[in-house]
Amino acid sequence: MIVRSAGLLMFRRRGAAVEVLLAHPGGPFWARRDEAAWTLPKGEIGPDEDPLAAAQREFLEETGFASNPPFLPLGELRQKSGKRITAWAFEGDADPARLVSNLFEVEWPPRSGRLQSFPEVDRVRWCSVEEARRKLIAGQVPFVDALLRTLGAECAADERPAAPGL
Repeated sequence: MIVRSAGLLMFRRRGAAVEVLLAHPGGPFWARRDEAAWTLPKGEIGPDEDPLAAAQREFLEETGFASNPPFLPLGELRQKSGKRITAWAFEGDADPARLVSNLFEVEWPPRSGRLQSFPEVDRVRWCSVEEARRKLIAGQVPFVDALLRTLGAECAADERPAAPGL
């Protein structure tokens, strides 16, 4: 069975530059990893759940931040594991210091019999496009490229002259 996830990529504009909000996975497995370890806030799509609704739910659960339309489709990617991720982008702004993430439990240390709770996301940060390409898990980098293509088309549409008589 194919595992399907959905996520959101928050972005903001700083003059001509675009920044994206990335999430660092919480827990002991990711604690010392930085380069190629960050992700879009995302999670599994529930049975009969609308993918965009799942993406909005997961974004709120993992960050505590609201997401607002319009949502720009970024497509679907297949990860090395076989998991499929569908993502959307939306424009917003959030203070990383206000992160509130849900918790998960894992046996830690391994084979200790002790369950410990960890935040699903231990930190978020705003990254330039170049930094995002280094920080993101490699299989998710194409979402940043899709965002830039979408924004380029959006900017081109904004710059078209108005039709005569409008």
